[in-house]
Amino acid sequence: MTEKFLHILSEFVIEGDICSIDSLGEGFINDTFIVRTEGDTPDYILQRKNKRIFPDVPAMMENIRKVTDHIRRGVEAAGGDPRREVMTVVPTKSGKLYHVDSEGEYWAVSIFIDDTIAYNKADSEALARKGGEGIGKFQAQLSDFNEPLAETIKGFHNIRHRFMQWDEAIARDAAGRCASLSDEIGWIASRREEMLTFWSKVEEGIIPTRVTHNDTKINNLLFDLNGEALCAIDLDTVMASTSLNDFGDAIRTYTNTGDEDDTDLSRVGLSLGMFRAYTEGYLSRRAKQLTQVEIDHLAFSARYITYEQVLRFLMDYIDGDTYYKIKYPEHNLVRTRAQYKLLQSIEEQYAAMCEIVRETYEKYK
Repeated sequence: MTEKFLHILSEFVIEGDICSIDSLGEGFINDTFIVRTEGDTPDYILQRKNKRIFPDVPAMMENIRKVTDHIRRGVEAAGGDPRREVMTVVPTKSGKLYHVDSEGEYWAVSIFIDDTIAYNKADSEALARKGGEGIGKFQAQLSDFNEPLAETIKGFHNIRHRFMQWDEAIARDAAGRCASLSDEIGWIASRREEMLTFWSKVEEGIIPTRVTHNDTKINNLLFDLNGEALCAIDLDTVMASTSLNDFGDAIRTYTNTGDEDDTDLSRVGLSLGMFRAYTEGYLSRRAKQLTQVEIDHLAFSARYITYEQVLRFLMDYIDGDTYYKIKYPEHNLVRTRAQYKLLQSIEEQYAAMCEIVRETYEKYK
């Protein structure tokens, strides 16, 4: 434990005596720590919020408060356990949801939920289905949410905005890498109009806007000891957008037979079995709430989000690796190529994916 962490924690309304503070996970963006206390008092999650990525941390924390308060009311009305079925943000002694330290860094605390399991990868179809149920449950809990939410990351999952950033990055060529990336840059250019056509349907309201998590990899769900999805965590990116974002990003991460940064591209591809399992779980909770247009674009959302991730990894590489944490100089380029291999696999199996969605929707609508 360091005096710095203890001083930060002293600003929050926490119970018990602190006995240990340890790093938790390998997040791309924030720094996260598990705070253990003595006796029967709760343990806590301490997180340094990345103000470079989230330029308005107070607005982000207010989003989290609104969303968790809404879910908590629903859990209580249904006779559930709000201490376990929704994330609980801990305020500071002055009533704020964050503390700013002497270096201008933002810190937030939430209660650690005991007797839960978190997974870094969906390694079975049974787990993929449960993950789909978890995200479906999260969206369903917020289906009647009608408060305004701040845009915590400008243009997040908005491909028109991403193309503006992309064009600027290409023009800057900050790290002098564009000359060696003609193939990769071509991957982005060849699908540009298709992606803009999809996004225009969101802009025009043809595809409705809802409350979305926007970062639905499996380690942002907690499961109970019986294997049931308990609640969504890491709500920094909760915003108003299309619910298709959450489905597409989950498919991108759950169904990949390789790793996001796999150097062996022969291992990378979409598993149709995992896709079917996740779709079953998700639509078992959401089929009755989605419009036909959303259903019609559900499979395409996996192409859209995976394409966006190819663009974002490549753009960060072109910019000199300023956004994502990297472990070695070519890391973002390796991520780019692995994600592109996944995108190609999704495109090759797209017709089968659409049929799975159609069959599953008919089952649950």
